[in-house]
Amino acid sequence: MKNELKVAGIQADLAWENPKENITFFEEKINTLNKDIDLIVLPEMFTSGFTMQPENVAEPMNGFSVSWMQEMAQKHQIAICGSLVITENDKFYNRFIFVHPNKELETYNKRHSFTLAGENKVYTSGVERIIINYKGWRICPLICYDLRFPVWARNTDNYDLLIFMANWPVARIKAWETLLKARAIENMSYVVGVNRAGKDANNYEYSGNSLIIDFLGEELSSLNYNEIGIVSSIIYKEKQDIVRNKLGFLNDKDSFSINY
Repeated sequence: MKNELKVAGIQADLAWENPKENITFFEEKINTLNKDIDLIVLPEMFTSGFTMQPENVAEPMNGFSVSWMQEMAQKHQIAICGSLVITENDKFYNRFIFVHPNKELETYNKRHSFTLAGENKVYTSGVERIIINYKGWRICPLICYDLRFPVWARNTDNYDLLIFMANWPVARIKAWETLLKARAIENMSYVVGVNRAGKDANNYEYSGNSLIIDFLGEELSSLNYNEIGIVSSIIYKEKQDIVRNKLGFLNDKDSFSINY
């Protein structure tokens, strides 16, 4: 088990439906990172922006973008995660993909489709939450709109790190910041939230405001409005465990089940 985990999130102005241009940008950023980074987090739909035309950019799991993630993870001996538009069995998914340094893959399909944009009409929702084990850390990955649903994020699996990646618009950016901190506080967990910046082809604006937050809701690292760059911090499992054991808040959580 590794007590310290060095995490970095890359905030970008995504090129609309242009996987190669976006991947070139992220590769350049990754190559500038310190060699001791353990985990890199990319935004939601990091190769395309939040498109409702998945047929324009969808790839299979053995496609260019996933292969690139595996190449980067192996080359730098780090874990990389982000969401992509994936096609599988004649369906489209907004899929979180976690790549281990040995190129092993773990995936999560976005549970809550953003109906305001019609995501539910073109993408198939996921029905399972996963916990990823990486260097002794238990990581729960969620995507954008999932942030608004605390029951789905509830720490019933004793996870250590909650990850959100998003295309969250500037019009509701206060909700993004507030809910990230709420998820950290109520689940006594580190939270990494990586959002995009810039403007997309639909003229929606995104300010980024990516954050890394500790288990008591304190900001450890943040990016300014519309800044293109990297949010990073070292997080400490032992420190989190000590506070959890001292306060015991998670021991008093409600028991429940989710019906689909």
